[in-house]
Amino acid sequence: MLMVKKEDNDSSHTKQKKTMASLFTPSPTTTSSSGDTIYVAAVPLKAAAGPPQLIMSMAYSLNISNLQHFMVLIKPSSPIRQEVLVFDFQPRNPESIEAAISLLSGNLIPGVVLQRRLKNVPRQRCWMVGPSKGNDAMEMAMEFNKSWETDLRVGFHDCRHYTNELVQHLTGEMQIVERLPRS
Repeated sequence: MLMVKKEDNDSSHTKQKKTMASLFTPSPTTTSSSGDTIYVAAVPLKAAAGPPQLIMSMAYSLNISNLQHFMVLIKPSSPIRQEVLVFDFQPRNPESIEAAISLLSGNLIPGVVLQRRLKNVPRQRCWMVGPSKGNDAMEMAMEFNKSWETDLRVGFHDCRHYTNELVQHLTGEMQIVERLPRS
């Protein structure tokens, strides 16, 4: 368990980031320091009220572990402050009954690769992977997304696989999701 002494918000957050950085150390394949900075973030899976929520509860009770959604974040290296770019892969309608059923059944459902922006890198459940190997990680990610197969199958071709493969494309780091600290 990560324990951080509570001081003021900024120094506490800085210490927590340093502690997390020491828990997760990228492999030596990350060589460039001039590229954009790549992060991986995770959020708990949610389901709409009603049957989808019931199915998610069943999944949790069956000990289907790691029910979280992973995303890749790109923080541009430009000295001009820019927003963080977020790339992820999810069902077209993530809160539908079909998406919830596919979690248990392993059926294919239509997926979509999304791109959006955040003002800052999240303070929780977000880990720095390292610098990108190219000068324009956003362009590299958009090129990668053009060839990503969008049929989603939980456990075989989902947000974890997308995150692993996009991070590998951007940084050379392999199987990043499996190497993240569990919390």
